[in-house]
Amino acid sequence: MRAAPRRAARSFRINRLRRRYEIIYTLTANPAIDYNIASDGLGPNRVTRTRDAVYTPNGKGLNVSFTLDHYGVPTTILGFFAGFSGRFIVEGAEALGVPVKPVWTDGITRVNVFLNAGPDTEYNMVNAGAAVTPENEAALYELIEGLDDLTCLVISGSLPPNTSEDFLDEVIARVKAKGAEFVLDISSPKLAELVAAGPLLIKPNDDELRDIFGIEVDGEDDESVVAAMRELYGRGVKNVLLTLGGAGAYFSDGEHIWFARRTFDVNLVSTVCAGDSSLAAFLSVWHDNPEKVEEALTLSMATGANVVECAGLGDFARVEEYKKGILVRQVA
Repeated sequence: MRAAPRRAARSFRINRLRRRYEIIYTLTANPAIDYNIASDGLGPNRVTRTRDAVYTPNGKGLNVSFTLDHYGVPTTILGFFAGFSGRFIVEGAEALGVPVKPVWTDGITRVNVFLNAGPDTEYNMVNAGAAVTPENEAALYELIEGLDDLTCLVISGSLPPNTSEDFLDEVIARVKAKGAEFVLDISSPKLAELVAAGPLLIKPNDDELRDIFGIEVDGEDDESVVAAMRELYGRGVKNVLLTLGGAGAYFSDGEHIWFARRTFDVNLVSTVCAGDSSLAAFLSVWHDNPEKVEEALTLSMATGANVVECAGLGDFARVEEYKKGILVRQVA
């Protein structure tokens, strides 16, 4: 009679140990300080008074790590950092309780400006970032080779100036050599080549699917999504999280496809961090429990809906409430 509870307790302990010693790392090669401000409009040749200034350590991979940490998943940040702004990001992340393994470079880590100028009006001003050298890249490769607790590396965002053409290939080769998985959330045409290396998951949006793979989808037509997923799997992809902004998201594991959407309106402040937080929320459930797709999608959509109402990631305060307004259905 007591054997089952003992097995359950043992399974729980094993899961706790595994989560303790296996870590999802994130790589933000081109991090930034995000400077979020608001105004009552924007016009030329006049002084614009702004308000609600928020400075946050940022970058797509950092956002993924911050969200993973919020949901109790061990994570560590990798990336290139430079100057006073780089120190602000590293110190800010560590103050939030998320470890950083930085590679320091010359220059100044970029500062991006995001202006909310009224209802449904955003201005996103994104800078290039500090250049890296072959020596910086070699230092990052060596860092990855020494990560004995690496389970999965989430590679997100753009690359800094002067990055070698084969930089991501070299990163992925080292991840795979350690027997770890990798996730890709990048907008570069390079994604079309990298899928042949067999990423665990990619997270394109509909625009990236068109621009990078030449695949058009209609978010209101399941058949177009089924065809798109079939083509992606033919290229080597294992799992796809296809995001459609406020219209929802599709997930496919190669055998089945699900669609999730919210049934409520949100107060849009900034969409900048929404995709990163949605990806991380999905991974926080699905990475260790791939059978829990509906739970993962529900958390992903609720998290993204909460984040768009904030400057930066916010505090995830309404996620539990918003989960109740997410509909998930199996498409195929």
